[in-house]
Amino acid sequence: MSRSNPHLTPDHEAFALAVRTFVAREIAPHVEAWEEAETFPRELYAKAADVGLLSLGFPESLGGVPGDVWYRLVATMELARAGSGGLLAGLMSHTIALPPLCALGSDELQQRVVPQVLAGRAIAALAVTEPGGGSDVANLQTRAVRDGDEYVLHGSKVFITSGVRADFLTVAVRTGGPGAGGVSLMLVEGDRPGLHRTPMKKMGWWCSDTATIFLDGCRVPASNLIGSEGLGFLGLMHNFNGERLGLAATAWAFAQICLEDAVAYARERQTFGKPLIQRQVIRHKLVDMAMRVEAVRAMVFDVAWQVEQGLEPVAEVCLCKNFATEALEFVAGEAVQILGGAGYVRGARIERIFRETKVLSIGGGASEVLKDLAARQLGY
Repeated sequence: MSRSNPHLTPDHEAFALAVRTFVAREIAPHVEAWEEAETFPRELYAKAADVGLLSLGFPESLGGVPGDVWYRLVATMELARAGSGGLLAGLMSHTIALPPLCALGSDELQQRVVPQVLAGRAIAALAVTEPGGGSDVANLQTRAVRDGDEYVLHGSKVFITSGVRADFLTVAVRTGGPGAGGVSLMLVEGDRPGLHRTPMKKMGWWCSDTATIFLDGCRVPASNLIGSEGLGFLGLMHNFNGERLGLAATAWAFAQICLEDAVAYARERQTFGKPLIQRQVIRHKLVDMAMRVEAVRAMVFDVAWQVEQGLEPVAEVCLCKNFATEALEFVAGEAVQILGGAGYVRGARIERIFRETKVLSIGGGASEVLKDLAARQLGY
C-alpha cells in the first residue's frame, strides 16, 4: 500500500504476502494472454480458494473464514497488481452475488450454493441491471409470477459479470407492484430451461465474462426465493454499499499502480541525456498524481473504518466511490502521457488500466446517480 495502514495486523500482512505470491505465480505471467483470449481458466477459482480469497468474510458455517474490511482492502490491492480489472471482477463476482443469499436466504438454499462457490467449484453472479433500467433498480421490469410451487420468469439482464458461465445467479425480479416494494430476489441455476446467455464485447475488462441474459419462461422452484417477496430492494441496497466501497478501493489500487509504473519508467527513460524524472514538468505530473492517490487512500480508509464500526455511511460511500474513480481517470491518463508510446501499446499495465477507468465510474451506480443519492442522504 502507498503508506502504512495502522489498522493492519501481522495476520493482515501475512495474508497480503500470500495473495501477492498467488498473483505473481498464477496470474501475472498469464494475464495478457487471458485478456487477448477474453477469458481466464475456470481452474483459477479453486486456486484462489486455496489461498483463502474466495471465502474471506463469509460465515464459517458455510465454508467462509473471518475477515474484516481491512482483509478485503488488502485482497483488492494485491489482486490489482496484475493490472486487470476484468480478472479481479470475474474472479470475485461472488462477493456481490452471495451476500444477499447469506443475509436473507433459507438454510437449505445457503448450504446448497455457498460452500460450492467458496471452494471454487462453482461460479456465482449477480443479475440486476436491465437494458432499459441501468441504475434505476426500483423500476426493474423482469417479472416472476407464482405458478403453484414454481415461479415463472420473463425478462432480460445486461452487463452481468460472470453471466455466461455462472452456475448460480442471484436475480432481481418483480413479484409485486411498481417501485422498490415489488422487487424480490431469486436464485436461478445456470442450467434452467428458459435461461439464455450471450457474451458481450467491451472496451475494457476483456478477460471478464460479461453477459446479456434472457429469461424466457424460465421456471424455478418457489423455494429458490431469497427471503420473502418484497425484500429484494433492501437486500440489494445493503449489498451496493459493499460493492461501491470495493469499487472505490479498486480505483485507489489501480491509481497507486499507475503512479508506481510511471515513477519507475520516468527513472529509467533517458531524454536528451537525462532521466525523464529530472524534467520539472514530469516531476510535477507525478506530484499531482501522488496528491490524488494519497487523498483517495485517506478517504477509502476513513469510510472503511466507519464500515468496520458497524455504521452504514451511505453518503460517504457514494462520495468515496465518485472521488476515487475521478482520481483514477486523472492518474491513469497522466501515467499514459508520461510513458508515451510505451503506455499506449497493448501489454502494458497502464494501457489496460486506462481502458478500464470508465467502467468503475459507471458500475455499481453511475457517478451522477450517486451524487443524487449522496445529496438526499446529506439533506441537500
